[in-house]
Amino acid sequence: MTWRASIARVAITSALLASLSLTALAADIVIGRSTEPSAIDPQFSRTGNNQMTADNMFETLLSTDANLQMHPHLATEWTNIDPLTWEISLREGVTFHDGSPFTADDVLFSLDRTDKVPNSPAPFSDVVSSVDTVEKIDDYTIRVTTKQPNPALMEQIGRVFMLSKAAAEGAELADFNSGKAAIGTGPYQFVAWKPAESLTLKAYPDYWGEQPDFENVEFRFIANNAARTAALLSGSVDLIDLVAPSDVPRLEQEANIKVYPIESGRLVYLALNMRDDTAPGVVDASGQPINPNPFRDANVRKAVSAMIDRSLLVDRILGGSGVPSAQVVPSALGGYVPDLLPTPADPAEAKRLLAAAGFPDGFGITLYSSNDRFPGDGEIAQAMGQLLARGGLQVNAVQTQPYNVYAAAATKGEYGAFIFSLGASTPNSESNLRSLLQTYDQEAGTGGFNRMRYSNPEFDAMLRSAMEEFDYDTRMEKLQEATRIAMDDQAIVPLFFQKIYWASRDGIDFTPNLAERTIAQDVRLEK
Repeated sequence: MTWRASIARVAITSALLASLSLTALAADIVIGRSTEPSAIDPQFSRTGNNQMTADNMFETLLSTDANLQMHPHLATEWTNIDPLTWEISLREGVTFHDGSPFTADDVLFSLDRTDKVPNSPAPFSDVVSSVDTVEKIDDYTIRVTTKQPNPALMEQIGRVFMLSKAAAEGAELADFNSGKAAIGTGPYQFVAWKPAESLTLKAYPDYWGEQPDFENVEFRFIANNAARTAALLSGSVDLIDLVAPSDVPRLEQEANIKVYPIESGRLVYLALNMRDDTAPGVVDASGQPINPNPFRDANVRKAVSAMIDRSLLVDRILGGSGVPSAQVVPSALGGYVPDLLPTPADPAEAKRLLAAAGFPDGFGITLYSSNDRFPGDGEIAQAMGQLLARGGLQVNAVQTQPYNVYAAAATKGEYGAFIFSLGASTPNSESNLRSLLQTYDQEAGTGGFNRMRYSNPEFDAMLRSAMEEFDYDTRMEKLQEATRIAMDDQAIVPLFFQKIYWASRDGIDFTPNLAERTIAQDVRLEK
C-alpha cells in the first residue's frame, strides 16, 4: 500500500478515512531525486549525492542539523584531556541492521578505513588527516590522539560514516552495491539498488532513535528537471529535490503542492587546473598545448574572474535563485569575510591582465561542466563560455556530462577549466578551505577536493595556524585571513551560492537544510 494509493482508497468514504491511523496511511513514500549515488559504500565518495544516500542507512558520531550545527549522535560526550588527546564516549544500545551491537571496535575500524578506500573520486581522507592514534578503552569509550592540536577534531571525525566491522571488513564495492555489506545503524536499511533507476529502503524496526514516519522508501533518480516536476504534478512521486527555479512559480500556484526554499551553503565555482605544465584543452592559436600552463599565473586567474558577470548568471539563468559570491562560504557561517564581495564584470580589466601575463590575444580553452548536478548547470556553462569569449579567451567548446562521469574525470585532472560545486557541511569555513584549497598531499590526507592542485605556502601556513587555535574568536579571525590570502591569489573563481528548492505533495512536510541533502528521515507526515 503506497502513501498515495492509501489516500485515494480511504477517500472513498469519510467513515473509512476516520478508521485508519496516520501510520497506516504512510506505508510508502516515493522521492524523486535529481542525482543518484556512484556507490552505496558510504566512505567511497564524499560527493553530495553519495553522502545523502548514505545518510538514510548509515550514521556518524555527530549529527548535523538543518543549519549545519553539530550535535551528539553515536558519540554522546567528548573531552579534551590535553591539546592532543580526546576521550570519546559512544552511545550504548545501538544495533546494526543485522542485529549486532555498535561498539568501539566498529568505530576504530571505520576511522582506520576512511583514507584507505581504493579509487575514491572524492576521498574523506582530510577528515582523519590529523589523527595519530585511535585506542579502544572499553566497548563504549575510545581515545584519539592527534598529530598536532586540532580543536575541530570532532567536526571532522564526527562526519565519518560508521560501518559494521563484521560486515565491511574485506568487503569490495560490489558487496556494498548489492547490499551484502551495506549494514548501518540508521533509520532505514538497504533493500535494492537499480542503478540509473531507483534505490529502495525499508524502516529498521530496532532503530535506537526516533522512528521514521514511512515504512518503505523508494528514491527514483530523475535527472531531467522537467520530468521531475511532471512526476510530482502527476502524483507518481511525493517529493522532489533541486526544483528548477523556472518551475517554482508554477508549483507555488498549485493548491496541493508545497515548495521549500533555502539559501544553501553550496558554492558553484570555476576551477582552473594548475597541476601540470600544460592544462587539458588550453591551447595556442595553432591548437598546441601552452607550456607553461597559463593558469599557474595569478594574473590569468584574476583575468578570468574579471570576465564573469555573476549577477547575470544568477538573474538571467537562475531567475534570481542564487547569491553572487567572492569566497567559499556564505555570510551565515563562521570565517566569512564581510568586506570580501564579488566585483562587477570588467572585460577591459580582464584583457589588461591577460596582456600583463603575456597573452594579449588570449588563448584557447575548452570549458567543462556537469549537466545534472544542480539546476541550470548546463545552461550556466553555456553562458560562462560566452562571458569568457567576451573577455578575451577563445572558447573552442563547452562540453557537459552526467555528474558521476564528470566528477571522476575532474578528479583525475582531465579538464583544464571546469565548473564544480562544493557544499557546506560544518558551521564555519575551515572544512571547505582545507578540502578545496589546502595543498594536495595524498599521504597527508590534505586537499582532498583540490582538483586544481592549487598550492600556496602562505595560505597553508595561515590555515594550519587556524586549525590549531582553540580560542574560537581567534580561530575565526585566522580563517578569515586565510580566505583573504587565497582569494587575493584567485585560487578559484567563485561564482555564486545556490538557492535550493524542494517541492512535495500536500499531506507531508519536509525540512530544508543548508547542506541540500534529500533524505527520507527529513520527510514527515503533515501534522
